[in-house]
This record gives sequence, structure tokens and C-alpha cells, in this order.
Amino acid sequence: MSLGDWSKSELEYGRKVLDSGLEGARSGREAFLHGKPLTPFLSESAKKALKPAAVAAGLGVLASLPGSRHRPARTFVFGLLGGVIGFSAGMVWQSRRLTASVMCGALDNVEKTRDEHWLEKHPIDYA
Repeated sequence: MSLGDWSKSELEYGRKVLDSGLEGARSGREAFLHGKPLTPFLSESAKKALKPAAVAAGLGVLASLPGSRHRPARTFVFGLLGGVIGFSAGMVWQSRRLTASVMCGALDNVEKTRDEHWLEKHPIDYA
């Protein structure tokens, strides 16, 4: 097998693995949402993530105060940074079950595709 043929074969296999992973992710999302749209789930998750965002913003403001003169810009930046980190952490936590379902679906499909590829390369003769 020449280098060109091998690279073409590997590129096709890589595309097949990617496509199967994306299809598995879609099926995992649909299995979690049970046919409902994604937007209401994300909106509810964002509402629930506001509480950790507020706590983290408060901690950011408090972290900016000790040891220096009161500088409003620094307080604002620390509060904003804390809020962004808190909101991000809250969203990750609220959507963890959806993420797990999507990842399981993708990994299952990728494993099936890899197994099929292995069997093509190493056929089993039961004779």
C-alpha cells in the first residue's frame, strides 16, 4: 500500500469516526431531552446559575478590598471576573447530566465504528 493510498484510507476512517461521534452526540442529546427543544433547558440552567454567579461576584469584590486603597476599577474587575467564573461553574454544574448523555452517546458510536474498522482489518474466520 502506497503512502497516498494509506493516507486516503486513514482520512476516510477519521471522517467516519468523526461522523459517528457527532451522530452519537445528537442521539445522546435527544435521549436526554426526550424530544424537547434545547433552549428552555439552557434558560432554566442559566437561571439556576445566577446564584453561584452572585456569590462569586461578592467574593471577587471582597477579594479586591484588603491590602490596598479602595480602587473602584479594581473592585469592579474582581467582581466581574468572579461573576463570570461563578456563572460558568454554575452552568457546567446545571448541564452536567446533558453533557454526560451527549458524551456517552458519542463514545458509544465511536467505539462501534472503531470495532467495525478493526474487524475489517482483522477478519475472523470461524471455519
